Amino acid sequence: MTIDLGLLILTAASIGFVHTLLGPDHYLPFVAMSAARGWTTRKTLWITSLCGLGHVLGSVAIGVVGIGIGVSLHKLEWIEGVRGDVAAWLLTGFGLAYLAWGLKKAWRSRPHVHPHVHADGTLHQHVHQHERAHLHPHVDAAKARSITPWALFVIFVLGPCEPLIPVLMYPASQHSVWGTVAVVLAFGIATIATMLAVVYLAGRGLERLPLDTAERYSHAFAGAALSLCGLGIVFLGL
Repeated sequence: MTIDLGLLILTAASIGFVHTLLGPDHYLPFVAMSAARGWTTRKTLWITSLCGLGHVLGSVAIGVVGIGIGVSLHKLEWIEGVRGDVAAWLLTGFGLAYLAWGLKKAWRSRPHVHPHVHADGTLHQHVHQHERAHLHPHVDAAKARSITPWALFVIFVLGPCEPLIPVLMYPASQHSVWGTVAVVLAFGIATIATMLAVVYLAGRGLERLPLDTAERYSHAFAGAALSLCGLGIVFLGL
């Protein structure tokens, strides 16, 4: 008995959509980091696309190799589970580190008053903060390159697409190369398209919120969001 390939492709696309939508770790890190670091919409979507592609291809590579050498579905799912735990803890650790850095940056940028007494006895005060114009950078900001996109990419490559392996197994077991490719493409396109759509819509939504007063805490909020996503995966299985 065979399953119609069209139905299998539709199933793969549906699973990719639902799996992504129900997993906030697929889009919340990009929304948070984009808002904190001031990425343009184009840059945000580009980084999201690359991470999504790495996310899917990581599981495809393991699935294809595993199927090729005859590894059982149970063992492949176990490998994906281990990868998921590693990726979740990496995301948590990166988020906590970014949260600590964000809190330090917020503390440095708090406004405070400095009084000045002139020779003629005139007293005046001015408000400043130890960021922006008053920060003494040791690295040219124009040349500094953030490691954040690369850190997210590595974490997403390690993060598994758990539903993909079982869906991938059937056409592969039927020795259908084109069926396997079609299933992978359907799942991958649905996953990445859903990530892009949610990231874009969430980003546009944030632009409409009055967040100016919380701007100096944006990096801390981003770190908290990343760490909560990682902890959610570990303890809640999101």
